[in-house]
Amino acid sequence: MRACTCTPTMITRYQGRISGPLLDRIDLHVDVPRVEYDKLMGDERSESSAVVRERVMMARARQHERFVGLAGVFANADMNAGQVQKLCVLMSEAKQLLDISVRRMQLSARAYHRVLKLSRTIADLADCDLIEVQHVAEAVQYRPKPAIGG
Repeated sequence: MRACTCTPTMITRYQGRISGPLLDRIDLHVDVPRVEYDKLMGDERSESSAVVRERVMMARARQHERFVGLAGVFANADMNAGQVQKLCVLMSEAKQLLDISVRRMQLSARAYHRVLKLSRTIADLADCDLIEVQHVAEAVQYRPKPAIGG
């Protein structure tokens, strides 16, 4: 496979073809940088799949308990706007960060609710009842980055 030879301007122009409303519907935008050989061959170990699986199963169990009696809602992603407001309880610092992020990033109502749902999921994975500032910070970082110069 050959490396991309596009200039940053060409990449930005190409990415600009994707409409904002379409991007708004994607919850996670993750850049995956190339891993250098030294890091790949290093001794540093990450979480095992078994540990991650256990955390996900516990988060899903939390969500199952949360949504008992709510028809058609099985996971945080299924919540409607009213349920998001009721069930995504933020600590004050988390609310402040979310408010700042909404203004600075000019998030739409749809994007705002997606950030809240994702924050709730991240909090569930951390086994937290309330959404904390680090959960919002992580969720916000997954929003698409604005194009350079526009």
